[in-house]
Parts: sequence; structure tokens; C-alpha cells
Amino acid sequence: MRVRGHQVLILTCAAALLGATAACGGAGTATKRPGTARTAPSHARFDAEISLPDGRRVGMYYATGRGLVEQHRGTGSAAWSTPHLLHRTTSDPCQSLRLKAFGTTVAAIANWGVYCADGEPPTESLAAVGTGNLSEWDTDVTPDFDGWDAVKASEETGELSFTNGSVESVTRLRWRRTEGFSDVEEIPR
Repeated sequence: MRVRGHQVLILTCAAALLGATAACGGAGTATKRPGTARTAPSHARFDAEISLPDGRRVGMYYATGRGLVEQHRGTGSAAWSTPHLLHRTTSDPCQSLRLKAFGTTVAAIANWGVYCADGEPPTESLAAVGTGNLSEWDTDVTPDFDGWDAVKASEETGELSFTNGSVESVTRLRWRRTEGFSDVEEIPR
């Protein structure tokens, strides 16, 4: 059998398309088999994702040229909420995006800046807190700052503290459910 040039091209394209479809798993859907604890897979685009004690999930990702996007889903639901832009920026994202749950409260730390992913310090540092049904978030952006290292909760007050420590001092940003974010504090060691 003789194959002409255009037939070779068609056969090559068909083989590549078939291979790509098989390698990606096709257009199938995730299903839960009886007796297994598997749930539908998360969005592959999330840069960070967390489960809450009540079964809800929160995922966030850096959207190039837009900023930080949040989505969440309810207990037992496979459907994610509509993407919600938490912080608008066109700066480059840094390498880290951290989520931490304190009961049903979610805290997020994110940073942006030119060459930040390559190790340069951020020029925008975001602290965000979501509560309740997670449709509304409190956010605070600190410009030209090295970024928040950690977030902790006070067991007595429920206050969250975002911190960044150095040899000389600790920088702290507090959040309270009734008041939102405070001013940034510089506390000498």
C-alpha cells in the first residue's frame, strides 16, 4: 500500500490526537465507587487548597494579570462556587500561597512583586480572612513588605495574628471578627 504525503500528515495528526486523549484520561468524570472514601478531584489550577472541619473546601490560585482568585464548595457538594477575585493586581506572584483553617475561619497569605518568584522580596503582601459562608473576605495589603511568615489564632479571643519576625522586631497585623484588620504594628524584641 502506497501512502501519499497528505495521507501521512492526516495519519500523524490522528495518532497524536488519539494519544493525547488517552494520556489525559479523555473527557471522563470522577465517580465515587461504593465502599471507597474517594471524592471528586480538586481543580488542578488551585495553587493552594484546604479542608475545613465541617467538610467544606477552599481553593485559591494566582490568575496571571488579574490577581488572587478564591473558590469554595459546601459539605458533600461537588460544585465549586463562582470564582471570586480577592485581590486585583498585575504584579508577578511569589512562590508561596498559604491557607490555614481555624475551625470554620480561613486565613490566607499571598505575595506579589517583580521577580518575586525568583527570590526578590514582594512589593504587595496580602492577608485575607474568610468566615461564615465564605462569600465575603476581609483583606489587607501591606506594600513593600517582606511578606507574612505565619498566622496564628488566640484561643481566648479568636483573634488572628499575621506575623513576620526579624532579629530586631516582629511585625504584626491583627484581625478580629468584629473589627476586621488593625494597623500594622512593629514590636521590638
